[in-house]
Amino acid sequence: MRKLTGAKLLTLTLSLAAGLFSAQQLSSKSMRVSVDGTSSLHDWTMTATAGSFSATANGDVLTNVKFTVPAKNLKSTKGKMMDNKAHAALKADTNPNISFTATSVKVGKSTLSGKLSIAGATKTIAIPVNVVKTGTSYTITGTQSLKMTDYGMQTPGFMGVKTGDQVKVSVNIVTN
Repeated sequence: MRKLTGAKLLTLTLSLAAGLFSAQQLSSKSMRVSVDGTSSLHDWTMTATAGSFSATANGDVLTNVKFTVPAKNLKSTKGKMMDNKAHAALKADTNPNISFTATSVKVGKSTLSGKLSIAGATKTIAIPVNVVKTGTSYTITGTQSLKMTDYGMQTPGFMGVKTGDQVKVSVNIVTN
């Protein structure tokens, strides 16, 4: 076995340490969440542009993925009455945040598996996503259909107009 000289040992140690410290902490620079649904009267959309995202990037893999949006940040183009009905369905007063956590996701098109918590219920889901790396920034986009009743939510309604159970959730996150 060859002996390592002090210089070689120092070079090896610094190389290993550089690999450990090359991980980049990510947070959201911008985000947009939209929820599209139907009702017996008209289709509807709610959007949120504020929330939090964090992950650790190491090359082409993001780990410790965490995404949270306050339920009351979702706003409708149909006005405050729709917001109030949706926030009640989301149980926003007792469960203020919608959150998603995942262990890891690779750059490119893939399926992101993790835990989604809405209205006090948590389910493991798989979301098709596309993760694009541009310099030190990442853009994460994904769309998934969900049933409100799967999360213990009652579909909102007013004066005989009921929303459909299925909604389409779309997410676009750009990291710094």
